Amino acid sequence: MKVIAHIDGGSRGNPGPAAAAFILTDAQGRRLAARAFVLGKTTNNVAEYTALLRALEAAGKLGATDVSVFSDSELLVRQLTGLYKVKSDSIRALYEQVNDVRMQFECFAVRHVMREQNKEADRLVNEALDADRDINEGAAKPQRRLRLGVLISGGGRTMMNILNCIKRRELNAEIAIVISSLSTVGGVTRARDAGLPLKVIRRRDYPDIDAFSERIIGELDTAKVDLVVQGGWLCLWKIPARYENRVMNIHPALLPGFGGKGMWGHHVHEAVLAAGCKVSGCTVHFCTNEYDRGPIIVQRTCPVSDDDTADTLAERVFEQECMAYPQAIRWFAEDRLQVEGNRVKVKP
Repeated sequence: MKVIAHIDGGSRGNPGPAAAAFILTDAQGRRLAARAFVLGKTTNNVAEYTALLRALEAAGKLGATDVSVFSDSELLVRQLTGLYKVKSDSIRALYEQVNDVRMQFECFAVRHVMREQNKEADRLVNEALDADRDINEGAAKPQRRLRLGVLISGGGRTMMNILNCIKRRELNAEIAIVISSLSTVGGVTRARDAGLPLKVIRRRDYPDIDAFSERIIGELDTAKVDLVVQGGWLCLWKIPARYENRVMNIHPALLPGFGGKGMWGHHVHEAVLAAGCKVSGCTVHFCTNEYDRGPIIVQRTCPVSDDDTADTLAERVFEQECMAYPQAIRWFAEDRLQVEGNRVKVKP
C-alpha cells in the first residue's frame, strides 16, 4: 500500500509556541488521515521532525509499505538524504527515531516542495496554534464502493488484475458478480478460488441472443452493478439502453485496427505481426452492440520487436492492459468520463 505524506511544523518565535501536522493520502489522492499536534515552546526544526515522525507512525498503522514524504523544510530533506549532517542536539534524537521508523517500509522517499505546494499541512499547523489544541480531521468521507460485474470467457487474468488492484486499494470497488460464458475455463476456477460470486451463462443454452442477453442483464441487475467490465469476453450480447456507457471492454490492440468478429486473443497478435506493425498496445472502450466498437476511453502502447511471437507480444500488451483498465475504471468511479458522440473526454 502506497501512502503519500505532506508534513509541516512551525514555531512562532523559534523557539516559541509550536505545532506539527501531517496529511496522509493514498496513491489516488484520497485522504487517509489529517492531524495536528500542539508541542509547546520549541523550534521550527523540532516541529518539522515531530511532524515527520508522527506521519510515519500513522502510515505504519495504516499498513503502508511504500511512503513518499513531501516537506517544505529544505534542511530536513537534505539531512535525511545525506546532504547535510545533523549538528543540533535538539533534533538529533528525533532524526534517529525517524531513521528507525522509516526502516519498516519497503520503500521510503522524502522530497522538498515549496510552501505553496504544502498548503494543507501548513493550514493545519496554524489552526492548531491559533486554537492552542490538537486537531484530528480524520480521513475523508469514504465514497461508496463501485460495484463491478465482470464478464469472462477464458483464463480470468484481467479479472484477477482488477481484483488485485482492489486489494491494493488502488480501486475503490468490489466485484459484485462474475459471469462466465463457458464452464470449463480457468477463469471459473480462479473466481471460485477467490470467493467471488459466480454465474455460468453459456450462449448455447439459450435459443437466441435475446434470451441469452436477458439472463445476463437479470444477473447484473440483481447484483446492483454500477459498471460492467468485459475481460476476455467473447460473446455478443444486447446491451440495453440503461447500460449505455456502463459497459467497458479491453481489446489487445489499438482500435479501430485489428478489431471485429473473430479478432480476439492470439488472432489479434498474429494479425499485428503479419501486418508488420512496429507498435501495438491495448484499447479500453465503452461497448455498443457491435464487436469492438464504441467510444475509446484510454489506449496504451508498446513496441513490437522484430523477433516477437504472438506469445511474447501478448505478454507485453497485457502489461499495458494491467494499467489501462484500472485507470479507466477509476475515471468512471470519479465521474470524470464525458461521452460526446464517439469521443470520450476525461474531465479534470
